[in-house]
Amino acid sequence: MGLEQQIKDKARELGFDAVGITDAAPIEPAQVERFHTWLDSGHAGQMDYMRRNVEKRLSPGALLVGAQSVVVVALNYKPLVGAGPCACPGQPQGVAPTGPVGRVAQYACYEDYHDFMKPLLHELAVFMRERTAKAMRFKVCVDSVPLAERALALRAGLGFIGRSHTLIHPTLGPQVLLGEIVTSALLRTDEDARCCVSTASTCAGCDRCVRACPTAALRADGRFDANRCISYLTIEHRGAIDPELAARIGDRLFGCDECVLACPYRDAAPSCANERFRFYPDRQRVHLQRILEMAPESFEAEFAGSPIYRLGIERLKRNARICIQNLNR
Repeated sequence: MGLEQQIKDKARELGFDAVGITDAAPIEPAQVERFHTWLDSGHAGQMDYMRRNVEKRLSPGALLVGAQSVVVVALNYKPLVGAGPCACPGQPQGVAPTGPVGRVAQYACYEDYHDFMKPLLHELAVFMRERTAKAMRFKVCVDSVPLAERALALRAGLGFIGRSHTLIHPTLGPQVLLGEIVTSALLRTDEDARCCVSTASTCAGCDRCVRACPTAALRADGRFDANRCISYLTIEHRGAIDPELAARIGDRLFGCDECVLACPYRDAAPSCANERFRFYPDRQRVHLQRILEMAPESFEAEFAGSPIYRLGIERLKRNARICIQNLNR
C-alpha cells in the first residue's frame, strides 16, 4: 500500500469523511483573478483580513518553507434528522424555549470545528512524519489560517465550487468543513479525481441557492456580495446593520443555511457520521429574551467551545434585538 493511501485511510480512521492530495503550487490564475476582482469590487465588506497576507492565501508555499504537498480533508456536518436533545449549560435538557426564538446555523450547533479538527490534523501529520523523513515539516490549517482552501479542495478532487460559492462534494453535498496539512513531503496528487469532479459535477441548470438567498447576496450574475449575506451580517459585520438588510435577517440569530439547504446535492447526502463531533440540538433554537438578559459570565459558560462564542456577547445581543423586532412586525 502506498503512502498516499495510508494517509487517506488514517484520515478516515480519525473521522474525516473525505481526503484528497494536491501539490503546493500557487492557486490557478483564474481563481486568483476572481479573488482580486471580488476584493476590488468591495464585496468583502469589513473582512479586512481577506486583504492581508494575500500572497500566503494564494500560495501554500508561502505558508511553509519547502512546501511540496497539501493534504485536504472534509468533515460532513449535515445534522442527523431527529437527533435527541443534548444537555447544554444554562438550558434544561430537552426543554423547548418559550417566547420568541432565534435560529442558529447548523454548523454552529456543533462544538467549534476549529478546536475539533486541529488536533486530528496534527495527529494525521505526525502519522505522515513517522512514515516519511523525520525532518518533514508541516502546517495545520483550519479556516483561520490565510489559505484559499476551497480552491485547494477543488484541486485535490474533493468537489466543485457551486453557485453558492461553497465547495460541494458530489456525495457529501455542500455541508462540509475543510482542513489542510501543508507539508514538505512530496506526495502523489489526485489529478485524476480533480478532472473527474470538475467535468461531471456542476450546477448547470440549477439556481435553487440563488433563489433561496433572502438578501440576493448570491447575485444572478454569479458574483457573491458578502455585504448582503446574512452569515456575514450576523457574524462578521461590526456595528449597526442597515435597516433594509436587518429586516431580511428574519429570525436568524447566528448565520444562515438557506443556500446549502436548497442545494439538491444536500438532498441525497448522508448525515454526519462522526459521533465524536458533538452536536447540541438545543442550540438550533435560542430564546432571544434570555440572550438580551444574559450576563457575560453566563454567555461564557453556555457558549464556550461553540462557534457562537467567537462572536461575543454584544454582537449576539445586537442580533437578538434584530430578530425580536422582525418577529414583532
